[in-house]
Order: sequence, then structure tokens, then C-alpha cells
Amino acid sequence: MKRNSRTDRRAFTLIALLVVLAVLAILAAMLLPALAKAKQRAQRISCVNNLKQDGLAVRIWEGDNHDKFPMAVSTKMGGTLEWVAGGNAFRHFQVMSNQLSTPKVLVCPADTRQPARDFGHLENQNLSYFVGLDAASKDPQALFAGDRNITNGLAPVRTVLVLPPNQPAGWTETIHGGTGNIGLSDGSVQQFSTPGLQTAIKNTGRQTNRIALPE
Repeated sequence: MKRNSRTDRRAFTLIALLVVLAVLAILAAMLLPALAKAKQRAQRISCVNNLKQDGLAVRIWEGDNHDKFPMAVSTKMGGTLEWVAGGNAFRHFQVMSNQLSTPKVLVCPADTRQPARDFGHLENQNLSYFVGLDAASKDPQALFAGDRNITNGLAPVRTVLVLPPNQPAGWTETIHGGTGNIGLSDGSVQQFSTPGLQTAIKNTGRQTNRIALPE
């Protein structure tokens, strides 16, 4: 009888352990999706904050340079006008190093890219954001910057993509899962779905919107 009692107690302990493990597995299966969504939300918020800082930086830079964004100021005067041709997205941010303070605000936490260690080593691969080459403070709805996973089916020319209002545009799944963030010339930042992005492009009032992709 004693041997059977011990066997029963051991069996009960093993069953209890298996029940506990099963409950923990169920709880984990329920909580992991919620945790993943919370992480994605935090990354989107951080991305929005980065673009707000980028927008503030260009407005400060503009105030010191005759109310012009870097893309409209010659390199001889500290701008990036001669770099608009293509392949130079990083240079438009690089000239604002004093206003940006740290290269970390140029990388979205949802992106796989890593920030440069300093602005002297900044390259396109250290950017998560495109630059709107036609952005200007006089056009508050112009696209100043945004997530690099933007697309409209057209082929970029030397990493410059044109976004006509009549050409469907959207987002790849690369960063925010089919959505994206756009910083406008007025300093505001908005999260756009694909339909919202198309509306934003139309709201610029431009027949073409040139953006420099960090490729």
C-alpha cells in the first residue's frame, strides 16, 4: 500500500507539472501577439518622433539660410543643391548635423538599418527615410521626408523617384507592414495607409514630387 501511495503522489505531481506547462503555453500563445503589436506601436511612435525632429531641424536650418531648405541652397553656401541629381539622400541630412545632433534620428527602430556612428560617416545605408527634393516651407503640404519603403511602380532614376498624383503609390511590407510615416514641410508628421498616401501626394498640388531614396 505504501508503495502504491508513493506512486500515486509521484503521478499526481507529474500530471500537475504538465498542466502548469500547458497553461503557461496557452498564456504565452495569447500574450505574444499582443506583445508584438505593442512593440510595433512603440516603433511607429518612435519613427514619428524621429521625423518630427528631422522636420524641426530643417526648419531651424531654413531660418539660418534665407528661408530655404538645403536642397535649394548651393553647396558653396552650405546647402545641397548640386547633390539633388541623385544618389545623395544622406547629404541632405548631413548638412543639418548641427540641428539634428545625432544620426540616430535618421533610422527607424522598425528598420534593419543601423545609424552611423557620427555624421562624418553617414551614408545612404544609415538612413530609413527619403528626402523630398522639392520640399519648401512655402508649400506646407510638400513631402519633406518619410519611410524609405515607399513605391509607386515606377523605376527610380539614380535613386530619385517621381511621385505623380495620378500614379498609384503605396508601401512595401519592409518596415511598418504596409503603412508608413510622412513628414511634411510644415513640420507635421502623419501615418498613412496606401489610400492616405495617395491623398497626401495629391494634396501637394504638384504634378511631380521628386524624392531621393537612400539606396
